[in-house]
Amino acid sequence: MNFSIQPFLENEKYQLIPLQQGDFELLYHLASNPKVWEQHPNKDRYKREVFENFFKGAMESKGAFKIVEKSSGDVLGSTRFYDFDESRNSIFIGYTFYGTNSWGKGINPQIKKLMMDYIFEFVDTVYFHIGKENFRSQIALERLGGQKIAEEEIAYFGEPTITNFMYEIKKENHFNVN
Repeated sequence: MNFSIQPFLENEKYQLIPLQQGDFELLYHLASNPKVWEQHPNKDRYKREVFENFFKGAMESKGAFKIVEKSSGDVLGSTRFYDFDESRNSIFIGYTFYGTNSWGKGINPQIKKLMMDYIFEFVDTVYFHIGKENFRSQIALERLGGQKIAEEEIAYFGEPTITNFMYEIKKENHFNVN
């Protein structure tokens, strides 16, 4: 791998800043609302001890970011690159969450576009695991041009196995979100 899966990325409105240990409390403040996790595979991530495991996985991935709004400096959520596969020339984007104040504002498509614009310089395919019951994320990804290609049993970092849909976006089909 001759590229970073944890670069500093930004557009006009947002920054993706590599996650650091000191970011835990800021992210937990957002994550402690049970509503954030209603449709996610592990609905208990609002509990401190469960979120600590989630955050540990983020740190160990060495591909995680905090999402920051440039105008206010507010941390809005987190996302990451993970599971780079050199032989398939692919990577995953996921583990994304936002505080409820960021919902419905068109932030996620801009963040995903920022990530894909960068990573498609290095890979041909981006995959996403989305929980079978996470309808909000399924719709959002389909709007970005994601195609559902499989159903898999996935165990997130230190969490129980759960059914996920696997989506893909190929470099040649990368949808431009304005």
